[in-house]
Order: sequence, then structure tokens, then C-alpha cells
Amino acid sequence: MPKEDKSVIARLVIRGEHFEVMVNPDLAWALKSGKEVDFKELLVSEIIYKDAGKGLKASEESLKKNFGTDDPKTVAAAIIKKGELQLTTEQRREMIESKRRQIVNFISRNCIDPKTGLPHPPQRIENAMENVRVSIDPFRSVEEQAQEIIKALRTELPLKISQVVAKIGIPSAHARRVYSVISKMGNVTRSEWLSDGSWRGEMILPAGIQQSFVDRVNELTRGNCEIDIKKL
Repeated sequence: MPKEDKSVIARLVIRGEHFEVMVNPDLAWALKSGKEVDFKELLVSEIIYKDAGKGLKASEESLKKNFGTDDPKTVAAAIIKKGELQLTTEQRREMIESKRRQIVNFISRNCIDPKTGLPHPPQRIENAMENVRVSIDPFRSVEEQAQEIIKALRTELPLKISQVVAKIGIPSAHARRVYSVISKMGNVTRSEWLSDGSWRGEMILPAGIQQSFVDRVNELTRGNCEIDIKKL
């Protein structure tokens, strides 16, 4: 599928002036969440609009006045990070359905029925999700939402999560940002802020997300971290 078929508008208003750029919604949200992305895949074009629907471009003078530059990548990044993403109803529906399937698969892979020791079939999980009326956010991570949904599903299904314990050390330059992200990925069982601003702690995580957890921490810290993971 051509990337323009999947594109959405990222929009930012500064002092009454509108700035818009056409982007891939998944990559735009990844950038907004602090991840690094390929701008060639992110941007449908490097045109900054004042009204994308009418094809009206923002002037160089306006860009320099409001962003300090007319470089399209720099401006686009600012629009995405500080502005909002405009999804069509169909785009939102498709993204929600895709995220729902990913969450169901995640739960099926990482949870078992404690009575039988076997995983629940995906269809059984889907039915239970309908019964408890969970809502799916198309932009939040699978891992983060799955943990909340698993708690809700326990009123319908007996679920046991295979877990690991992670010991983490984050230097001061990254500590607060990393903590705000990883604290949503599991249960923090020990948290210690040191005098130099660094953080050390322990977390309990679903076993199925340990690799994505390690990858995320390494990405946020550029590898400047300590992580030790063991099975419970």
C-alpha cells in the first residue's frame, strides 16, 4: 500500500497560525512517544502546509518566525511532537482492530489457564474482552494495554502470567524519562533515586515482553544502562 494511502494530518497551531504535515500515523506516534524513526517513511512529502486539505503551503517566513527554521524535517518533528494527529474514522477503526488482534495474540502467548497449564485460545480471549467491554487505544503499546486488559479479564477468565524480575540501573541523564516509560510496562517493586539523580530499581514483567523491554530501555538510554533479568 502506498504510504500516502495510509497518511494522516499532523497539525499544530502557534499564535493562531496553522501548520500541517502529511505523515504515517504509526511512525508519527512512535516519534511522538520518543522513539527514533525513518523520516523517509514518516513523511508523505516534505511540504509544510497551512491547510493540507486545500493544498495551501506555509510560507518560509512563517516557518522561520514560528520554528526558527524552514527545514521541513525539523518543522515536521516539532508539529508531530507538540501537535495532534488527525485520523479518519476508517483509519482509526482499522488501527484499533489491528491493535486488538495484537493484544489478543500477546495475551494468548503470555498467559495460561492455571487450572490446566494451557494457554487460552485467541477466540476465548476475544469473547472475554467483549464481555468486559475493554477499550483499545490505537496508539498505546500492546504491552502497556495488555497488562490493564489482563486485570480486567480476570473477572471472566482464570489467567496466570509467566513473569520475570528485572533489576535496572539508569544514569541521571535519562532516569526520569526512562522511569516514566518503563513504570507503565510492569510493576515497580523497588525504586531508589540516588543523590546524583540516577535511578535503580526492580520490576516484575510479563516474560513475553522482556526483549521489547530491554530494547526500549537501551533505545531511550542509547545503551547507557544496567539491566539484569531473571525468571521468577
